[in-house]
Amino acid sequence: GRGICDIVCVQNQYNVAHRADDALIDDLAREGIAYVPFFPLGGFSPLQSSILNDVAARIGATPMQTALAWLLRRSPNILLIPGTSSQKHLKENLAAASLQLPDDVAKALDGIAASKTV
Repeated sequence: GRGICDIVCVQNQYNVAHRADDALIDDLAREGIAYVPFFPLGGFSPLQSSILNDVAARIGATPMQTALAWLLRRSPNILLIPGTSSQKHLKENLAAASLQLPDDVAKALDGIAASKTV
């Protein structure tokens, strides 16, 4: 790949529960290459997690807003394009950009991928 052309962006499945690209995201961030997670909210099987639901309720956000905020906090090279079919969800998705996750919330969300509650 890189011997043929410059890579400016990589897109793969990634979200709070599906974390196979953790190391890749870190490598890309060091290289200044953007990463676009597809299915950031789980895709055809929306994210279901008691941990996600619990921390979202604690911070006064929806689970999907919390999942998007986690992605934005995860790495500065992550670019989000969450799909939606309603203006209500679009507004909720946009509000996730200003949601600040406390460290304990981020740590709880980090554990979802290894949890049996997904």
